[in-house]
Amino acid sequence: MGAPRGGAVNVSVDSSGALLRGDAARGALLRGDAARATVNTRVESARGPVDNAVNTHAHAAPGLPDGVRRPSVLVILDGASEPLGDGPTSLERAHTPALDALASEGELTRVRTVAPWLEAGSESAIPALLGWVPPAPVDRGLIEAAARELPLAPGTRAWRVDVRDAATGARADAATVRAALAAALPAYEVHAIGGHRLLVTGDGPLPSLLAALRFRFADLAPGPQPGGISSGPPALLFSTGLVLDPRPGSLALHLWPEGIVPPPVLDDSTVLVAARGAAAGIARLMRARVVIPPGTTGRPGSDFSAKAQAADDALSAGATQVVVHVGGADEAAHELDAAAKVAVLEQADRELIAPLLAAIRAEGGTLSVCPDHGCDPRTGKHDEAPVPRVDWEPHMSGTNERSRLTERGTNERGRLTERAVAHLPVTELATRELAAA
Repeated sequence: MGAPRGGAVNVSVDSSGALLRGDAARGALLRGDAARATVNTRVESARGPVDNAVNTHAHAAPGLPDGVRRPSVLVILDGASEPLGDGPTSLERAHTPALDALASEGELTRVRTVAPWLEAGSESAIPALLGWVPPAPVDRGLIEAAARELPLAPGTRAWRVDVRDAATGARADAATVRAALAAALPAYEVHAIGGHRLLVTGDGPLPSLLAALRFRFADLAPGPQPGGISSGPPALLFSTGLVLDPRPGSLALHLWPEGIVPPPVLDDSTVLVAARGAAAGIARLMRARVVIPPGTTGRPGSDFSAKAQAADDALSAGATQVVVHVGGADEAAHELDAAAKVAVLEQADRELIAPLLAAIRAEGGTLSVCPDHGCDPRTGKHDEAPVPRVDWEPHMSGTNERSRLTERGTNERGRLTERAVAHLPVTELATRELAAA
């Protein structure tokens, strides 16, 4: 869950206390009143040619009429990649026989999913994997509203708010402050959307919400802290994502800024299978069909068999592109639980990738697996480095030396790992999309 590069919230305070938007999104497709009308209404934006990264390896199938493509499946392992170090990464530690088979038979590449001008995060990388590279930070509040099919009346806006421990930056339970925040903001709706996340909706521009938070909490506090507002023990600190209050028990509110809207460049021939979260919201805004199977949570222990079945059902129903999002590895890394991250990858291999490979073999389609970005379980922070990707097609025999050559230069069995692709050139999704346009 990234934020715009250069600061968690691109806002400054002038001498009168008014909060001013920065220029991170200047010149890009900024969210306008028409786009705010409802998340279920078509977002008006220029389509233009898009090099759809979902279908990069789709080809006309032998024996089918001209123009008919094999179905393609992309599995997005959210946050699965990690920075290379002396020890093994989670992808290297995990026992993943299905992924190993894909890597041995298919083609490994090294892909930059996060454009250089963006912070690493799902809102930056998933649109790129779906075929649209954001030219500026994406509106996370609108993504969360779309994920939950929350209708927004004309003029209503949505902001994602994270609750964190002010001393450590660790995620905190948003339920502990939702009621207090709702009481302090009677003109706004405050929705609990799981874990450390809240969604605030209401009228008025972003400065109005920030100013309301600033002054209402200041009224409750014994005195404002430098750069933020506390409300007594346990303190509630408002800041622009910076940890400014070291007192134990203090909580910090991180408010995500407004941003641009993913354009509707997809249609219902693309099906995204996911839990109710960022991937679902992005896909809805891009106008893909979204399926949220029962039992899917986006966390470790999610029902991957249900996702595999939903993907198979979509293929049987004639979908040409199916994307399956797995969020648990990223969540485990944010919680500094390296063992849980490995367990998620092994469960995804066993319950999702293995059956999808069998289904795609039968359909004669293509299967790709790619992290959207990295997330280091040692720090809980996202990593913007290029990620490993594997693409498999029925004609591939496993003799492709490019996919089998490891960083040590020996012909070993290929694996989908950061080290296995470290020697490969980087495929730039942003450059490829700009060239296509």
